[in-house]
Amino acid sequence: MKRFFLATACVMVAASMFFALLRVYKIHVLHANEALLEEDLRDMRHAIRKYTHDKGKGPQTLNDLVTAGYLRAIPKDPFTHSSDTWQTQPVQDDVLTPSTETALGITDVKRGASQTSSDGTAYSSW
Repeated sequence: MKRFFLATACVMVAASMFFALLRVYKIHVLHANEALLEEDLRDMRHAIRKYTHDKGKGPQTLNDLVTAGYLRAIPKDPFTHSSDTWQTQPVQDDVLTPSTETALGITDVKRGASQTSSDGTAYSSW
């Protein structure tokens, strides 16, 4: 009987350790995905600004950035694993831009999904 309780206790300890390690692993994966998301957004925004400055107008689509060589490819969202979920922000009529950059086009890109980050902010606000 003692062996049964000892074996049960060992299994319970091992299971609790497994689930604790699994939780830590998931947190690390989440933070890695968040860092990749920040980097992808920064790279796309930089490419949009550079394209707009060089061409005198904003790109019409993210594919324009790839075609013109500002990005090698549209990055995949690290959470959805898709490059189709990015939401582009067009130039608004009331936005003042330098005279060389008045043509309509994309001014920003955001994440389309409405999930919340580990710091409590919506990813779509990044």
